[in-house]
Amino acid sequence: MTAPALPGTRPFVLLATRAQDGPADEEYALFLRYTGLPPERLRRVRLERDCLPDLDLDELSGILVGGSPFNASDPVARKSEVQRRVESEMASLLEDVVARDVPFLGACYGVGTVGTHLGAPIDGTFAEPISVVDVSLTAAGREDPLLAGMPPTFPAFVGHKEAIAALPSAATLLASSPTCPVQMFRVGRNVYATQFHPELDLDGIVTRIYAYASFGYFAADELDLTLAAVRRAAVTHTGRILRRFAERYAR
Repeated sequence: MTAPALPGTRPFVLLATRAQDGPADEEYALFLRYTGLPPERLRRVRLERDCLPDLDLDELSGILVGGSPFNASDPVARKSEVQRRVESEMASLLEDVVARDVPFLGACYGVGTVGTHLGAPIDGTFAEPISVVDVSLTAAGREDPLLAGMPPTFPAFVGHKEAIAALPSAATLLASSPTCPVQMFRVGRNVYATQFHPELDLDGIVTRIYAYASFGYFAADELDLTLAAVRRAAVTHTGRILRRFAERYAR
């Protein structure tokens, strides 16, 4: 059964940073699928290739951010020129987004960007290997409109070298997991970030496992173990978060 078309005409924007065309295009297709938006309502900007354009926040329904090979906690000397540019552009954008409480949902890289904006410590303390983990909603998460209809605990895809070590008081914790205390948070009423990947299905994460096999997420002899880890449990609920975001903010 096809979901009803979303109201409004103002587009959403997806900010992406994946250099490989295959994973980048699949990521965009997954965001389209789970939000229910047609391509003309979800404009993609590939920041690894193009500078961030001037965005008129008054003419947008909201902003989505995909995952990224960039690590916010890497020493500046190890960051590429592209990464430094992207981080500078994201920092300037978030100044306005957070101040104006513009609808924003960052998946995985959202934690690095929004967390950095808040001054949160971001390091490898709560890194998680590529796998499926059980994410549990906090009391605030169970009351949050973006998470309406989500089970109290649900499986989700993860895989990250860094995470927030301690959430600042300016943010509200919405979800956690045993190995990563900050899995989702909100700033203000409308700015969200997840550590897990609400945009992924099994095929999508398998694509990324092969695409980023040499990026240090797992050892060279752990490919089969990593593939088995993402098949540990069916991930069926997380895409609802993207649909709820699109439904709530479409205008």
